[in-house]
Amino acid sequence: QIQRALRSLSIPLERLHVMKGHMMEDMCKGLSRQTHAQAKVRMLPTYICSTPNGTEKGNFLVVELCQNQVRTMLVTLYGDGNMSPHMMYKIFDLPEGIMQGEGEALFDFIARCVSQFLTETISSESRETTNLPLGFVFPFTCRQTQLDKAELLSWSKGFSCSGVVGKDVVQLLQSAINKQEMGASGTDSSWLSSLRGRKSSQFTSSHVEVVALMNDTVGTMMTCSMEGRPCEVAVVADKGSNCCFMAEAYLVETAEETSGRMCVNTEWGCFGDDGVLNDIFTPYDVHVDEESSNPGEKRFEKLVGSLYLGEIVRHALIALTAEKALFTGNDIAVLKEKGVFTMQHVLDIINNEDGITEVKRILEALGLQPSERDCGRVQQICRAVMGRAATLHATGLAAILSYMCQTRDLESLMVSVGMEGELYRGYPRFEEILLSVSRLLAPECMPTLLPSRDGSGRGAAMVTAVALRLAAQRHEVNEVLAPLRLIRADLEKVQALMREEMERGLCKETNPTASVRMLPTYVSHTPDGTERGDFLALDLGGTNFRVLVVRVTEEGISMASEIYVIPVSIMQGSGEALFDHIIDCIIDFQMKQNLVTQMLPLGFTFSFPCQQVGLDKALLLTWTKGFSASGCVGKDVVQLLRDAAQRKQHLGMHVVALVNDTVGTMMACGYDDPRCEIGLIVGTGTNACYMEEMRNVGTVEGDQGRMCINMEWGAFGDNGCLDHIFTHFDKVVDETTINPGKQRFEKLVSGMYLGEIVRQILMVMVEKQLLFQGRPCPKLQTRNIFKTKFLSTIELNGLALRQIRAILNELELDASFEDSVLMREVCQAVSLRAAQLCAAGLAAVVEKMRENRGLDQLDITVGVDGTLYKLHPCFSDNLQKTLKDLAPNCNVTFLLSEDGSGKGAALVAAVANRAAN
Repeated sequence: QIQRALRSLSIPLERLHVMKGHMMEDMCKGLSRQTHAQAKVRMLPTYICSTPNGTEKGNFLVVELCQNQVRTMLVTLYGDGNMSPHMMYKIFDLPEGIMQGEGEALFDFIARCVSQFLTETISSESRETTNLPLGFVFPFTCRQTQLDKAELLSWSKGFSCSGVVGKDVVQLLQSAINKQEMGASGTDSSWLSSLRGRKSSQFTSSHVEVVALMNDTVGTMMTCSMEGRPCEVAVVADKGSNCCFMAEAYLVETAEETSGRMCVNTEWGCFGDDGVLNDIFTPYDVHVDEESSNPGEKRFEKLVGSLYLGEIVRHALIALTAEKALFTGNDIAVLKEKGVFTMQHVLDIINNEDGITEVKRILEALGLQPSERDCGRVQQICRAVMGRAATLHATGLAAILSYMCQTRDLESLMVSVGMEGELYRGYPRFEEILLSVSRLLAPECMPTLLPSRDGSGRGAAMVTAVALRLAAQRHEVNEVLAPLRLIRADLEKVQALMREEMERGLCKETNPTASVRMLPTYVSHTPDGTERGDFLALDLGGTNFRVLVVRVTEEGISMASEIYVIPVSIMQGSGEALFDHIIDCIIDFQMKQNLVTQMLPLGFTFSFPCQQVGLDKALLLTWTKGFSASGCVGKDVVQLLRDAAQRKQHLGMHVVALVNDTVGTMMACGYDDPRCEIGLIVGTGTNACYMEEMRNVGTVEGDQGRMCINMEWGAFGDNGCLDHIFTHFDKVVDETTINPGKQRFEKLVSGMYLGEIVRQILMVMVEKQLLFQGRPCPKLQTRNIFKTKFLSTIELNGLALRQIRAILNELELDASFEDSVLMREVCQAVSLRAAQLCAAGLAAVVEKMRENRGLDQLDITVGVDGTLYKLHPCFSDNLQKTLKDLAPNCNVTFLLSEDGSGKGAALVAAVANRAAN
C-alpha cells in the first residue's frame, strides 16, 4: 500500500512532457483575443513593459497586502544602478474578521496603516512638500487594463471581503487614502496636490498617489531585477502558486500594446480546471479539492500550493491507516480534523537530520502514537508530496521558458528567474528539483534562480519608479515627435495646397512660377491591343538602369531585360560620359539578345523633371536623386542619347518616345486594367501623373480629348507653401543634400531621405538622454548610415526585438530592448507621415479628376511602383487608409506595376509606332 501511494504521487517524465505541452497550448489560448475566455491559464497583461535600468531615483511608497498583514515600506533610490536602495518598513497585523468583512473596511484599514507609517517615518515638514507615488502589491487575480487600473476577478487565500469583486481596487485604495488624508488634515491643504498632474479628477487632491498595482509574483520579478542583471521570469511557490514573465507584447492580444515586451501574469494556479490533470489527481487530491472553498477550481495550485500540501499528506495518512499500512490499532481521530496537519509539520518532518526521533516527537505532539515504522513511512509520504510539488513547478517553468525561447526565435535561452515563497525557502531540495526537471523538459533553456530579498516590496517600488521614469520619458518623446504627427486638418490643408499648385501649373500664365510643374507628356492614349512587334525600352531613374526588349504578340507580352549600374563618378561627371555609358550598355544588351542587326523602336523612360515639347523631344529641367552630370540641364535628352549613339556608331535603335517612370508605370498597368489613369512612384524619389482633360491644359494647344500630365510633384512646396510641415529634422536633412531648397515634398516622402530623417531624430533623442541611456553614439554622426531599408525591416509586424537589436548592432549601435522599442516608434512616425502626405497629394488628384468628369463617385485605378510602396510593411496600408478618409467619393484601386516602368515605355513606343505606320 505504501509503494502504491508513493507511485501515485510520482509522475513519469513522459507525462510531464505532455503536461508541459498542454500548458503551452493553454498559454497561447490565454494570450489570444479569440480564445482568452476559454483558457484556464489566464495570461493576464500587467502593463509593465520595462524592467529597471538603474537610473531610477526618488522616494517610493509600497503597501503590500499579505496573508495576515499589511506591509508598508518606503524605498529611496539614488539612480546608482539601484545597488543600494534605502528602505524603511512597518508591518501591521490585520484585525480579526476583516478578511471576511466589508471591502470598504479593509481598504480604510490599509489607508490608516499608510498614514501611520508616514507619520512615523517622514517629518511633517517633508510631508508638506513631498508627493509620494505608491505601488500596491495585491496578490489576487485581477483584470488589469492599465498599470493603475485593475478589476478584482476573485478572492482567494482566505479573503472574501464584500463589495470588491468586479471593482477597480486601485480606485478603492485611492478613495480610502483620500478620505484618510482629508480626515487627518481637516482641509484640502497644499500638500494634497496631485502627483505629476494626473488626469483623474477624483483624486487630484492626493498626497499619496497610487500609480501602479501588481501582484506578488510581478513584485518578485522586479525585486530580482535589482540584483545587477535583468530578471524576466518570477515564480512564487507559496500558499498559492503563480508565475509571470516578459512576453513579446505583440503576442498579448488582450492588451493594446504591440511594441516591445510586457510582463504577463500567467495565473497558472487554474491550469487543469478543464480536466487535463485528472489522471494525476490522486484520491487524496480529490478529497482536498472537495473540502476546499472552491471545489473544481485552481486545481494546479491545489497540487503545489503550501496551503494544501499539509492537507494532501493528512488525507494520504487517513487512507493508509484505513488500509492498515499505518498507525495500526491507534486512534487517529485527530487526523480527521481539517487543517491539523500543516505545511510547517511537513517541512519539519522532511528537513530534520535527527532520523526518526524528531518525526516521532512531531507526530506525538499531534496526539498520535507512531511506531518507528510509521515514522519512516510518514516521512516518505511527506517527501513524495513535496517532491511532486517541486516537480510540477518545474514543469510549469519549463513551459514558460520554452515558450519564451520559441517566441523570441532563439536556439537557446539564458534567463534569470526570481524565486519567492514558503515552499521555495522552506524545502531545501526545491531548487535542485526545479532546475534538474526543468532542464530535462526544456534542455534549450538555462535558467539562473535568483532568491528574492525583501519579498516583493522592493519590486513594487521598482515598478512604481520605472512607471514614473517611463512617463517622464514618454512626455519627452512625444515632444520630440509631435511636429511629425499630422492631424486631419494638416492633411486637408496639404491636399488643398496641392490642388492650388496643380491649377497654377496647368495655367499658361502661372506655370513658370508653380512648384508643381504639371508637364504635358504628349501621351494621349493607352494601348488598344492591336500593337505588335519587338520594342526596346531604356529605363533610367536611379543608380541602376535597365535595358529591355519587349515582344508584343497576340498571346500577350514577353520581356527580357538586364540591369546595369551607373557608378557615382559617371552620375556626377559629364553628360557625354553618362550617355556614352548608357549606349555602351544598350550595345552590350543587343549583342547578348542577337538584336544588333535590327533597327528597333525605343521607348526611353527618363525619370527626371523635363519640359516635354513632343513625344520624342524633352528638355531636362533639373537633375534629382543624386545625379548632377554636367552639360545636360536645358538640353533635349533624346538628342543627347542620339548624339551618343552616333559617337558610338550604333544604328540598332530608333528613339520614338520619351516618358518618365511615372507615365511608364501608368501605361504598363493600363495594359492590364483599362481603368488605370494615374501613375504613382514612391521609391528613391516620388512623382505622380494622371489623365487630364485637354481643355484644362493651358500649356498645350487644343481642347479635345485627354493628355497624361507628369506632375513632377516632388518639387511641391519649393515655393514655401509647405514650410509649416517642415520640421527642424527636415530642414537639417534638406540643407545637407546636393539640392537644398529643391524637391521639398520628395524629401518628406521618398525613400532616399526617410532614413536620414530618422537619424536626425535619433541624434536629438541621444542628446536628450532618451536613447542609449545618454551614452554618446559616434556612429550616429555618420551621414546616411541609417538606410530606408532598415525602416522597412524594423517596422515589420511581429519582428522580435532581438532582430531589431541585431540590425542596430550591425550599425554599431548598442541598443537595449527599450531603445529598440523607441527606434521602432521613430521609424513608424516618419514612415506614417510620408504615407499620409503622399495620400494628401493623391487625394487632390482623384478629387480633381472626379470634378473634371462631373461624377458623384469616381472609380479609378492607380498604377504604382517604387521600393518604399512595395517593400515597406505599413506604407501602402497607411496611404490607402488616409486616401479613403480624405477622398471619400473616390473608389481607388491600387495595381502594382510588376514589370517596372520599362514595359510601359515600350508600350508608349508601340502606340507611337502604330500611329506612325
